[in-house]
Parts: sequence; structure tokens; C-alpha cells
Amino acid sequence: MALDARDIYITALKNTHALEMQALQIMERQVERLQRYPEMEDALRRHIEETHGQRARLEEALQAVSESPSAIKEGILGFVGNMMALGHTPAQDEILKNAYANHAFENFEIAAYESLLTICETAGQQGSITGFQQSLREEEAMARKVRELVGPTTRRYVELTVAGDKADR
Repeated sequence: MALDARDIYITALKNTHALEMQALQIMERQVERLQRYPEMEDALRRHIEETHGQRARLEEALQAVSESPSAIKEGILGFVGNMMALGHTPAQDEILKNAYANHAFENFEIAAYESLLTICETAGQQGSITGFQQSLREEEAMARKVRELVGPTTRRYVELTVAGDKADR
């Protein structure tokens, strides 16, 4: 059975909503461990709030087409997000690995929103475009912020490690 543009749009909405669940799981686990990196902690806390807004915009778009998020996708990606967040925990350089992963993940989300916007236009679903453009701008800003923080975070990590201090928290 062939899918129409509306079906593709609904799938993209559900996928992006689940992706935001994964992002929340990752950030919420990481922010608990950033006491020695206040700039990164602040950036993640701000972006957690933005992500809640992004999920709300996606939920509104789903409701507009009489759909709801996929519980299966939410559960799987939420679990994966938690595992990803815990994956670097045993490493001495956990903060660095997380910074690299966060930068990559933000760019993954940028691509997802660019694709969703194209699908919106193709499917004639103009009502959510402004909100999704806002989500895209937020993801782009966070990707820039994480990238800007790689250098200062690395310096702080080296300073703490060389001083014999615990660098991971």
C-alpha cells in the first residue's frame, strides 16, 4: 500500500517527537553530573526547557491531524537515550565524550527538523511551519553553544585532571 504525503507527515511528526524524548533523557541524565562545568550545565538546563516546548509544538501538530505520539517509539528511544547518557559515565573523560555526543545529536536534530519542514510543505501542512522553524532555530543555537563550549570545557577538564581533582562531576 502506497503512503500519501499526509501519512509521511504523521510518521515524521511521531519520529521527531520520539527524538525529542531521547534528547530529554540524555540531557536530564547529563545535567545531574555537571557541577564542575556550570556553563555546560546552564546550556543544558535552558535547552531542556526549550525541548519541552518543542515537544508541545509537535503534540499540537499531531492533535491537528487527529494523531498522538507513538508509545512504542517513545519507549524505545527513551530507553536508548538513558543508555546513551549512562554510556560515558564510567569514563574519566565523561564530560568530553558527552560534549562531542551532544554536538553530534544537536546536528542530528537540526537535520530532522529540516526534513520535517520539507515534509510539512510537501504535505500541505502549513499550520505548524512557524513552530517547527522556531524549533529548528533553537536546535541550531544549541549546536553552536555546545560547539563554543567544547574548548572551555576541555580546558576545565584538563585543569581538574592535572590538579588531581575529580574531573567528571
